[in-house]
Amino acid sequence: MNTSVIRKAVVGLSLSVIGSMSMSTLTVKAADAQVVNAKPLALPRMGESGPEVIRLQQAIVARGFTIRGGIDGSFGASTRSALRSLQKVAGFRATGKLDSRTAKFLGLVDVTPLSKNSLPTIGASGDAVWSIQQALINSGVTVKGGADGKFGLATSIAIGRFQSARGLRVTKSVDEATAIALGLLAAPAPKASATKTVVAAGVVAPVATPVAAAASITIDSLPVRGQTSEAVRTVQHALLAAGIEVKGGADAVFGVATSVAIGKFQSSRGLNVTTALDANTAAALGLIPTLAELGLPTLQAFPMQGRCSFSDSWHAPRGSGRVHEGVDIIGARGLAIYAVVDGIITRMLSGGALSGNSIRLTAPDGTYFFYAHLDGFAAGLAVGQSVRAGQVIGYNGSTGTSTPHVHFEVHPQGGAAVNPYPLVKAVDACNNTSIPAQP
Repeated sequence: MNTSVIRKAVVGLSLSVIGSMSMSTLTVKAADAQVVNAKPLALPRMGESGPEVIRLQQAIVARGFTIRGGIDGSFGASTRSALRSLQKVAGFRATGKLDSRTAKFLGLVDVTPLSKNSLPTIGASGDAVWSIQQALINSGVTVKGGADGKFGLATSIAIGRFQSARGLRVTKSVDEATAIALGLLAAPAPKASATKTVVAAGVVAPVATPVAAAASITIDSLPVRGQTSEAVRTVQHALLAAGIEVKGGADAVFGVATSVAIGKFQSSRGLNVTTALDANTAAALGLIPTLAELGLPTLQAFPMQGRCSFSDSWHAPRGSGRVHEGVDIIGARGLAIYAVVDGIITRMLSGGALSGNSIRLTAPDGTYFFYAHLDGFAAGLAVGQSVRAGQVIGYNGSTGTSTPHVHFEVHPQGGAAVNPYPLVKAVDACNNTSIPAQP
């Protein structure tokens, strides 16, 4: 096969197939809202083992290369051979060593923070543009051509989609609000409380205006990374009350410190460690009622095998006046699709005009879960069959659409669809590439 054709195919692969990279290595200087420093990357070397080697191996496999012996977390001869093959096809120096250029190509390098005084514009190129593109991909937005470091039309379109999904002003350019929402720029520190002067017995003293009461939070308004609000301050106070340190205190800024604190809380409570404020975490902090109290189901398994990515696109506009009533989990074609609860397959449709191949899974209480755009169904699956949570029921595809992903809906007790994002985020397993033992 023509090497140049292979190279184009490899470079053209969207980095979304290697999932959402951790942003936990970014740290924020509270004294300077314009500066965010990235922790230097430690590149795994031959003979080493551990989670960073696993991450490297997963990225190599996601690019279509085979590691003899599989993903074992050990940087041995088979990993070096696969890495050398990838470097050769990508047009790099085929050393079999993970250099910074190859690590960046594989999406293993953390994004470079930005300064609000030098935000890249269309026509620019370089690391800052690459960081924007990678941050978009990490947020579940496809950048056609991948993260190539060139700010062209594809990047502008992707930025517009991200802005629309996050309720930002759609400019298709990187403004300050967009950079903050992407986690590339620290949110500005909240303004200090206003003071008023009180005169009593001839003494003049400044008195701070009382802080507003704790902001109310609902399952539909859970604060997210990059947000600055009283709701974020409420979350921070809840973490502090639970004995979890929030570096910088309750400053109302949802940045790295708050994400790290949430992760520590989740770990201490045996919750899925997402470092995001998902529904189960908010309930454990006493910020919202439990899912059961809200009449919502708890998912027992994540809908898709990793690597994958997803974002909150609930009620985003769709064609013909429709709105989005699910969450789109994006991943490579052929990834396993799982039953999220124990239940019965109550519907299977092939070739739907909009849904393509789809499945309906119904729980004992009548709650049903709808999966669309599957490439195919699991062998032997049939309507009326009982399945267990985590059982493979199909495979990711693009039937009825253009980009491989599963459209996933939740209908409590058979009623109208509800926003599935907080439910799915609570069991986020986009980094888990292993298929569990099957019944």
